[in-house]
Amino acid sequence: MTQKIKRMWALAVVLSLDLDLVFAQSGVTGLNTTTTTLKTYVDPVTNIALVIGGIVGIVGAIRVYSKWNSGDQDINKELMGWGGSCVFLVVSAVVIKAFFGLT
Repeated sequence: MTQKIKRMWALAVVLSLDLDLVFAQSGVTGLNTTTTTLKTYVDPVTNIALVIGGIVGIVGAIRVYSKWNSGDQDINKELMGWGGSCVFLVVSAVVIKAFFGLT
């Protein structure tokens, strides 16, 4: 009787391992589908980031120019803040494209 139970347990273990392989394959196709779907969104998102970077750059240039004309001595700090944010947005757009292999 115990031999029969051991065989049934062995069969159950083998079948459960086989089912894990089947489920793993469907997970891989799901990941591949998700990756291709995300790749279609990368270009619009990076374009939006570049547009926002351009707008931030223009606004920052206007603010720095107005401070410079008013005689404010704190131009360097303002320039570094606006310029840094603009550079960050442009670099983040490039990094996103590189991350998904679209460069």
